[in-house]
Amino acid sequence: MIISLIRRTKGDLSMTAASVNERSRVVLHFSLKLESGAVVDSNFDASPAEFVVGDGNMFEAFEQSMFGLKAGEKKRSVIPAESAFGLPNPENIHRFRRHEIESMVADQPDSLTPGLMVTFADAGNGELAGVVDRVEDEAVYVNFNHPLAGHNIVFDVHVIEVENQ
Repeated sequence: MIISLIRRTKGDLSMTAASVNERSRVVLHFSLKLESGAVVDSNFDASPAEFVVGDGNMFEAFEQSMFGLKAGEKKRSVIPAESAFGLPNPENIHRFRRHEIESMVADQPDSLTPGLMVTFADAGNGELAGVVDRVEDEAVYVNFNHPLAGHNIVFDVHVIEVENQ
């Protein structure tokens, strides 16, 4: 792919093809996939996303994988699990009395099986989602790890626009 220098004027400031760095505003299309090829998220068929590097909207490893890219460039990176959604933490699997969880799904009694998503209120009255990990006679174990914890993520990006501040 041939990339030509793009000359742009913003006010009376003239810039040449900016590359993504720690002070960039970036407009992009992206996809997140598992190594199996399963798509987790993508905006390639939608409007591009916009973010500012370091604003907290994207994990640092994803941002850093784009450093040096210019508008029009594409890249595929594999982000290791520990730098993406983290590694599973066994301490994030909690035991509940079965009757406590059964009361939460009373309208669907047969649904209490591994894989069921359940929502709890956290200390700040926010929602905390967990996934039923296993069901025993007297107990239900709920996994509060991020569903993508432990997975390497394939990050495809097409940079549409870069503006350095």
